[in-house]
Amino acid sequence: MKKSILTAIAFAAMLLGMSGFASAAGLVARVDVGAQTMTVEKHGRVIYRWKVSTARNGYVTPRGTWRPTRMHKMWRSRKYDNAPMPYSVFYHGGYAIHGTNAVRHLGRPASHGCVRLATPNAQKFYTLVREMGPGNTRIVVTN
Repeated sequence: MKKSILTAIAFAAMLLGMSGFASAAGLVARVDVGAQTMTVEKHGRVIYRWKVSTARNGYVTPRGTWRPTRMHKMWRSRKYDNAPMPYSVFYHGGYAIHGTNAVRHLGRPASHGCVRLATPNAQKFYTLVREMGPGNTRIVVTN
């Protein structure tokens, strides 16, 4: 009886903790696919809001909340003709936030699913993730 009560309490605490998953991070990148923007918050304060490009028709930018899984100052897409992906912050399999030179497309869907930023903005985000640490960073992608 006592063990099942403790298990129920632990489960409830876990559920409550998950609702604050993004807000518990020191650095949060909120990607709004509908608005084609990324807002960066540091300790709850908005420090940047940038135009992005997410998936165009026929492709998907997954929705959800993640921690960065790996980072590369320069990465080349193995899937899309060795395309350059400067300042890549990978967060879900092959999906990343990264720089692009196709800045004329920012503010509208244009990618194969990644979140594209102007390269100087991708560098700023990459540097912030390095400083804060991937474990203290959340990437939240919503409609």
